[in-house]
Amino acid sequence: MGNINKALRLRIYIGSTDKLKSSLLFESIVYQAKRYGLGGATVYKGIMGYGASSVIHSYKFWEISEKVPVTVEIIDEGKKIRDFFDIIKPYLENMQYGCMVTLEPIEVLLYKSGKQKI
Repeated sequence: MGNINKALRLRIYIGSTDKLKSSLLFESIVYQAKRYGLGGATVYKGIMGYGASSVIHSYKFWEISEKVPVTVEIIDEGKKIRDFFDIIKPYLENMQYGCMVTLEPIEVLLYKSGKQKI
């Protein structure tokens, strides 16, 4: 990501069970972001939510496989984020269920890599 202060945050709202071929969509997006060399990606699991379909999905501890909301968040320089979105846009447009994608300007105060375990 370099020594930049200005960046963009890409947020992708999907379901935990959404698929891209035989893989989970959120995993595919994160692996693609890594291959593309983006600064970082995080997947957040929601406990309850609904989208354009107005169907409420909720986490219940006895229903581990139940569909719940998931947010994939990726931060990097503006051009890299916009180019990456162009790559994954077909995945999102062709998925069976709905999704939402947002983009926000942010200011990065610190981006420090840690030491890798040997």
